[in-house]
Order: sequence, then structure tokens, then C-alpha cells
Amino acid sequence: MTIAFLAMAVASLVWGGLSDRIGPRAVVLTGAVILAASLALASRAATLLQFQLIFGLAVGGATAAVFAPIMATVTGWFETQRSLAVSLVSAGMGVAPMTMSPLAGWLISHQSWRPSLLILAGVVAMLMIPAALLMRRPPALTSPAPGGEAEPPPISLGEALRSRPFVVLVTANFFCCATHSGPIFHTVSYAVTCGIPLMAAVSIYSLEGLAGMGGRIAFGVAGDRFGAKRVLVAGLLFQAVAALGYLQARSLGDFYAAAALFGFIYGGVMPLYAVLAREAFPLSMMGTVIGGTAMAGGLGMSTGPLTGGLIYDRFGSYAGLFLGSFVLGLIAVVIALTFRPRRAPEPVPYVA
Repeated sequence: MTIAFLAMAVASLVWGGLSDRIGPRAVVLTGAVILAASLALASRAATLLQFQLIFGLAVGGATAAVFAPIMATVTGWFETQRSLAVSLVSAGMGVAPMTMSPLAGWLISHQSWRPSLLILAGVVAMLMIPAALLMRRPPALTSPAPGGEAEPPPISLGEALRSRPFVVLVTANFFCCATHSGPIFHTVSYAVTCGIPLMAAVSIYSLEGLAGMGGRIAFGVAGDRFGAKRVLVAGLLFQAVAALGYLQARSLGDFYAAAALFGFIYGGVMPLYAVLAREAFPLSMMGTVIGGTAMAGGLGMSTGPLTGGLIYDRFGSYAGLFLGSFVLGLIAVVIALTFRPRRAPEPVPYVA
């Protein structure tokens, strides 16, 4: 997973830039095809190194073709209630832990890992490829109507990537993802060390995903009403505190409570970065900008699997992981407070 998130980080900027140039449909479709093929190829790996390279580099790189182009596209389709729109689209990521994680756990329990990966490759191909064909560029980029959205004065892509708003978004997203990466990836193994059976432990992760769906909707509504920045800062603070909830978890009920709270918060804050990016930069470079923030997020996510494992192997406990997540979360709060859009966003009416 560390290799996969590093590959995802590097590829996010590339795929995001391509979506600005050739449109989201071609990029997402290509990523879906590569993802399915890579999962199938990983099922044939003969050595650990082959598996790490195929699953890490290919699967991680292909996954990056989905997030940035889709988030960039949806920010261009909605002018009112944009935070809610982005959050609803990103809710699909909350469905995955509820569906694919139990499916993968069940397959591995009844099959070996090779046929399990092959089956998952088929599921990806059947679901993602047809869905990718439905992607459309925002009308403002295809045939902007007179009196439509007025873009800010043009700036070069290089100026945008060197600007303060972009740097703030990137660094805040890095520390945000580093905060929840460890708890996300080590929840199952932590629960198992507390004596909880594997399938029950997997259900904890699924509950995080379900809670994340609710968080995305709630934070999206709040972002439209109170402003994306205010809601993001508050969410980052709550996320840091919620990471400490795992320290007291021992029973399955404890884990369910901690996972529900933590999943609700981290699921809610993530879509808001795309909304803030749209407030600061032209629609024509949204793929690249969101790809840059996704790159930082991928780097942040890559820290959790390895760091959590090292901490547990060294100390025989996950306590250091959750304390470290709390500190990283506070850093993310401080950074997010410094965000200032390059231009003042136009007022967006709130519709109940």
C-alpha cells in the first residue's frame, strides 16, 4: 500500500493535467482499463517483488486517474451548492469500504489470493469502464454561454503551482491524510490484536466507510452554508481529537464507536479541498490543481501503512500511532487557517 500511494501521488498530477487537456472521459476510461488489467496481472505475480511492483506501481498509478479528473469535473458543473455536489460525488469512496472490503475479505477467506484478485479485476472492468463512458466536460469548458461564469484573469500554470493558495492546500492535505492514514490502515490489525475475529474487524473498516458517506453529505451542506474553509478547519480539529478515540478501544463496540466518529469526520473533510481549489483557481486548470492536492494526499496516505507497522513492531503497541496522528492533525489545522483564495469567491446562495 505504501508503494501504491506513492505511485498514486506521482500519477495524480499527470492524470489531472491530462484531464485538463483531453477531457475527463478519456482519462478515467484509460485508468479503469489499466486498473482492471493490473489487478489481473497482479494475480499472476510469481514473487513478492513482482507483486509489489505490479500492485503498487500499476494499480496505484491507475487509481490516480479517477479522483482528480472527477473532482475537477464536478466543480465545473455546479455553481450553487458546490460543496454538497462535490461531497455527494465523493460519497462513492465511502461505498467502497462497505462493499469491496467485505467482498475481498470473504473471497480471501474462501479462495486463495490469486483468484480473489482476478475476480476483483472482473468487477472493476464491469463497473468502472461503463461508468467512465458517462463522463462529460463542464459546459463552461465546451461552449461557455454569454454571461456565464467569468473566470479570473488568466495566470500561467506555473504561477498557479507556485502560488500561496496552492502551497497551503497541498501541505494541509498532506498532513490531513497523514493524520488519518495510520488509523485507517491499521484499524483491522489493531482490532485483531485486541482479540476481535478477522471478519468482525473488517466490519469496523466498513462502518468507517458508511460513516464517511454521512460525513460527506453533512460537511457538504455545512460548507455551502458556513463556507468551505471554516468547515474544513473545524473538521481537521475534530479529526485530530477523534484519532485519540482509538486509544481506549478494546471491545467490538468500542471500535464501532471510534470508527463511526473518525470515519464521519475524515470522510467529510476530504471533498472540501476541491471546493477551495475552485475558489482560488480557474476551471481550465482544475484537473492539474486538484491533481496536485491529490498528490500531496497520496504522499500523506503512504506514511500510515509503513509508520504504523514500524511503531507496532518496535513498541508492541499502536498507541504511538494514534498519538502521532493527533499531532499531525493539529499541524493540518494550523496550515489550513492560513488559506486565502487568490480571488474572493462569488457569493453562493444557500438553498435548504
